[in-house]
Amino acid sequence: MHEERVVSGMRPTGALHLGHFHGAIKNWVRLQSEHPCLYFVADWHALTTHYDTPEVIEAHVWDMVIDWLAAGIDPSQSTLFIQSRIPEHAELHTLLSMITPLGWLERVPSYRDQQEKLADRDLSTYGFLGYPLLQAADVLIYRARYVPVGEDQVPHIEFMREVARRFNHVYGREPGFEDKAKAAAKKLGARKAKLYMEFRTKYLEKGDAEALAAAHSLLEERQNLALADRERLFGYLEGGGRRILVEPEVLLTEASKLPGVDGQKMSKSYNNTISLREDAESVRKKIRTMPTDPARIKRSDKGDPEKCPVWQLHLVYSSEQTREWANQGCRSAGIGCLECKQPVIDAVLAEQAPMRERAQKYLDDPTLVRNIVADGCEKARKLAQETMREVREAMGLAYT
Repeated sequence: MHEERVVSGMRPTGALHLGHFHGAIKNWVRLQSEHPCLYFVADWHALTTHYDTPEVIEAHVWDMVIDWLAAGIDPSQSTLFIQSRIPEHAELHTLLSMITPLGWLERVPSYRDQQEKLADRDLSTYGFLGYPLLQAADVLIYRARYVPVGEDQVPHIEFMREVARRFNHVYGREPGFEDKAKAAAKKLGARKAKLYMEFRTKYLEKGDAEALAAAHSLLEERQNLALADRERLFGYLEGGGRRILVEPEVLLTEASKLPGVDGQKMSKSYNNTISLREDAESVRKKIRTMPTDPARIKRSDKGDPEKCPVWQLHLVYSSEQTREWANQGCRSAGIGCLECKQPVIDAVLAEQAPMRERAQKYLDDPTLVRNIVADGCEKARKLAQETMREVREAMGLAYT
């Protein structure tokens, strides 16, 4: 059911690295067994900062999808698709732009941040200013309940909620809405209709959050209700109009603590990454040459793990027993830095081995990836078309 859907996307920037895996993809893999998940390649978003180099996007798209599959995203559990193959995203973005105040876009924190960080790029375009609204359309069109994001993206989800709320306020008041909502309530059955109205009264008169949650549960149990009736009842419950677009909630993702091989945050812009499917010998070399505590010049010098980037990898990859061994060995000079790095190397390679294996069949036969994405696009487009039918009708654009 759409109330439980999870939607998330990622811009195609080429092969993914271990920072991506620990920061997002590992969480996606977990979520797919708990919710209906839609994961998309945000190729239009790639154009907001790289509109002048579109030739790299296609290769990056397929590299990234293979990495998703290699990391454990299962197409039998998740719907994988490409944003630009679903034109309804662009249509909803256009229609939402008609009611979204300019000031809402200008105050999104990342707008100023990115302008400062990407000063070498031309960001004086509507595409860059409006990308949070396109992002909102990407989510709202699937009536998703949850969006997994890091702390820095929370303002974007709040923006999506404001846009959905404004749309519902402007267009949810269909003629005869209250009568239609009361008629829909009767379809719940006499006992549940009475309960629904009691919960609604408690919420509207006393702000009773428990009553609101109980009413939501009551509605979500009734799978036989027509979608339009369900949305009327959700909207009527809160004293508004019909709920056409769903306000998504944040699923907070813990930030990746994985450092790059130079000790800074792992990032392609720093050229310090280890990719998901990197050659084993290259991985060994990168970790062996990672900087360590500057105080350990000689093997006999004692060190402090807190000042060593390799220790951050131990915190992600090593067992408590191995961390204790590394901590004590470093502080007492009982082990050398290369010895300390070896368990991390072994753990990274063990993590990557099944990824390389899963990826190989897609590298051997690229049509497998194309077919997965084609199927995902078909499923996603059906959902998007359902939403757009209701959006057009609410906006008076359903005439023939």
